[in-house]
Amino acid sequence: MRTIALLGSTGSIGVSTLALVREFPDRFRVHGMAAGRNLPRLAKQIKEFSPQCVAIQHGEDVPRLRKLLGRKKVEILWGEAGASTVATTPEVDVVLAAIVGGAGLMPSLKGLLAGKEIALANKEALVMAGEIFVEAARKKGVRLLPVDSEHSAIFQCLQGNERAEVDKLILTASGGPFLRTPFQRLPKVTVEQALKHPNWKMGPKITIDSATMMNKGLEVIEARWEFDMNPSDIEVVIHPQSVVHSMVRYQDGSIMAQLGIADMRIPIAYALSYPHRLKGSWRPLDLTQRSELNFLPVDKKRFPALSLAYDALREGGTMSTVLNAANEKAVAAFLSCRIGFREIHRIIDKTMQRYTNKRVREVGEILEVDRWAREQASTLIG
Repeated sequence: MRTIALLGSTGSIGVSTLALVREFPDRFRVHGMAAGRNLPRLAKQIKEFSPQCVAIQHGEDVPRLRKLLGRKKVEILWGEAGASTVATTPEVDVVLAAIVGGAGLMPSLKGLLAGKEIALANKEALVMAGEIFVEAARKKGVRLLPVDSEHSAIFQCLQGNERAEVDKLILTASGGPFLRTPFQRLPKVTVEQALKHPNWKMGPKITIDSATMMNKGLEVIEARWEFDMNPSDIEVVIHPQSVVHSMVRYQDGSIMAQLGIADMRIPIAYALSYPHRLKGSWRPLDLTQRSELNFLPVDKKRFPALSLAYDALREGGTMSTVLNAANEKAVAAFLSCRIGFREIHRIIDKTMQRYTNKRVREVGEILEVDRWAREQASTLIG
C-alpha cells in the first residue's frame, strides 16, 4: 500500500491517477489532494476517495466547496501553502506532482525536501529550477520518477544498461494538430482547432504546447536534468502515431524503444509501482493493427518554439525560467483569443531577448525571474 499526495487531482493526469487508485485499492490510497477551481469535480473526488486534507487555489472558494461536499468532512486548505502542506504530510509516501505550470514548483519542491518520493508530471519544476531540484533530490536521497510518457519511456529504456554507453536520447513528438496544415494557414488557426490533439486527451495548456511543440521543448529541458544529459545529446523526432513513446540510442548504434497505447495510466502506474508493473484494465498494443510507424525530422520553421527551448537550455542560467513564464502568459492569451497562434513563439522570443541572463542558487530568486518574465510578456501581449 502506497499513500499518495495528488497535486493536480482534477486535471487529466489527476483523473488518470484516481482511475488507478480505483482499480487498485489494495495498492494505493490518496491521503491528500490539491486542485484549482474545478470544484464540482473535486467535490466528487473527495466523496469517492475520502482524502484527509485538500488544498484549493483560492481561499474565497472554501465556502462553495463546503456546500458542494454537504455532510462530507475534510480539512480544506488553500493557496501554495495549502498545496505544500498536502505534499509534506507525514503519512504521505509519494507525491504525484501534476499541477500545471510554474504553480507546481514550490509544492513539489517542498514535498521533495520533506523526503517524499516524487512522481513528476509537472515538467515546469525542472524547467524552472532543474539544477536546484535535482541537487536537492540527490542530497535527500529521494527518487524522481518520471510520469510524462516520453520520460517514462526513456527511464524504462535505460534500465539494466550503463549510462556511460548512452549516445543519445530520442524524444518522439506527434506533431500535434497542425503537422500537415498548410504553412500559410497557421497564423489564422483557431483555439478550437488547436485544442484538437490527434492522439492524446489533455488539458488546454499542454494541448496548445503540443500544437506549438513547446511541450517537446520543455521535455528536452526536463530530460537534460532528469537524465543528466547534454542538450546536444537529446534529439526530437516527429512520430505521428504516438506508439513509440521515446527511445535511447547506445554507442554501438543499437536503439531501444518503449511502445504502448496512448494511455497515461500506463506511465503513471509504472511510476507509482516502480520497479514493478501492474496488469491494468487497459488494452495492450496490437502491432498487427498498425500498418506503419513513421519518423520524420522536425520542421524548425513550422515549430520555432522547439528551437527557443534549445536556445534557453544552451544559455543556461535562468533563461529556461523566462522561456516557461513567457510561454504560460502567451498560451493563456491565445486561449482567451487575445493573440494569434503564431504570436505565441514571438512573445516568448522577445521576452527572452529582453532578459539579461544570470545563474541563481535560491528558489526565491527563480521566482523573482519568473515574475519579471510574466510582466514582460504581459506588456508585449498588450
